[in-house]
Amino acid sequence: MKLFALVLCITGALAQYNYDEALSASLLFYEAQRSGVLPSDNRIPYRGNCFVDDGASVGVDLSGGYHDAGDYVKFNFPMAFTNTILAWSLIENEAEFSSAGQLDYMRKTVKWGTDYFIKCHTSDNELWGQVGDGNVDHSYWGRCEDWNQGARPAWKLTTGAPGSDLAGETAAALAAASMAFRSSDSGYADTCLDHARRLFEFARNYRGKYSDSISNAGQFYNSWSGYGDELTWAAIWLYRATEEASYLDAAKGFYNEFSMSGTPSQFSWDDKKAGVQLLMAKLTGDGQYRADVQNYVNYLLYQARYTPKGLIFLDTWGVLRHAAGASWICLQAADLGISTTECQNFAKTQVHYMLGDVGHSFVCGYGTNPPQRPHHRPSSCPDYPAPCDWNDYNSPNPNPQVLTGALVGGPNDQDVWNDSRQDYVTNEVTIDYNAAFTACLAALKRI
Repeated sequence: MKLFALVLCITGALAQYNYDEALSASLLFYEAQRSGVLPSDNRIPYRGNCFVDDGASVGVDLSGGYHDAGDYVKFNFPMAFTNTILAWSLIENEAEFSSAGQLDYMRKTVKWGTDYFIKCHTSDNELWGQVGDGNVDHSYWGRCEDWNQGARPAWKLTTGAPGSDLAGETAAALAAASMAFRSSDSGYADTCLDHARRLFEFARNYRGKYSDSISNAGQFYNSWSGYGDELTWAAIWLYRATEEASYLDAAKGFYNEFSMSGTPSQFSWDDKKAGVQLLMAKLTGDGQYRADVQNYVNYLLYQARYTPKGLIFLDTWGVLRHAAGASWICLQAADLGISTTECQNFAKTQVHYMLGDVGHSFVCGYGTNPPQRPHHRPSSCPDYPAPCDWNDYNSPNPNPQVLTGALVGGPNDQDVWNDSRQDYVTNEVTIDYNAAFTACLAALKRI
């Protein structure tokens, strides 16, 4: 019996978790990551307005969006992927968010990102792609509200400095959002779709890797997989949002041009191939694409590496993020009738591992023995007026503020996990870690 199935029989079938509570917590984490002027309904008491002048030095309003992780940089590439997955989840599981009492919060979570991307798209062939220098940012430990490192630089993509991956992912995020908001705010949906169309043309007509054009981003989120997956991803999302055959033709062409039929190693901010295969199968019903999805599912279920306690181990960094991404793809495959029972069981065992099947939760503020020392600046700071600095980073004590809902990086390949603020491999949090996790929680509500 495959390891994940054995673990399900031993633990997962007996464990019961409140998905509504976990879903609510996960969305609170996104509120803790907001940048700019916070809304009047802000629910994070230790957070206030910050970086309201982002973009002022270049004459553009780039305030808003999400801080990437335990730091304050706005890396648009993983942020756009995060927004695509959250919008995708809202499209597929609106009823589940509603029944959990989280529909309004989920819409606000998606819109906080798309509002920022719309600001960043300042002309047809100009897209701002990052705010904040990662090196300067990482040398600072303190509250974002107390930032004292000077104005933050911003970088953009242009025809002379292209980034088909970033422009394509942003187009996908906005196309998905246009579907997510179609029933509740058609005017906003139209705005998102207009930007998605124009960004897709920018990505298609001026090709290049964004991390070559924004070298600072390349130090932290290099586009290892290239831009072919994002071009295909953007095209198929635009087809889903518009049902216009030209976008499907483009997606099919890119699928062949960039060899999207191979078996991916993961589904993440860098590599969208598994998502491309899934949407191509879902929207065309073509046997070729279904076979590609089946191959990936078979890899996850029967060939991938697992820890002794049943966690799929696809990468040493952000292992739970990758397990959540694989689980989301499997749940979508199950909806298509591809290894339905096996995929649903797989996703349940992976998410239950995160929620506490191994004796402790990996989600801050949720479940039994949750993380207390996430690598996260704001939550490590004491209440005002006490200062916050590197002494708080080095403190052995739990974070003074509970970072409710944040999924930490996770254990090593032997299920060993270190609840240490200094261990950013196992205990950092990021917005993309929570994206597929959030999506899976909503999907599991109906299984």
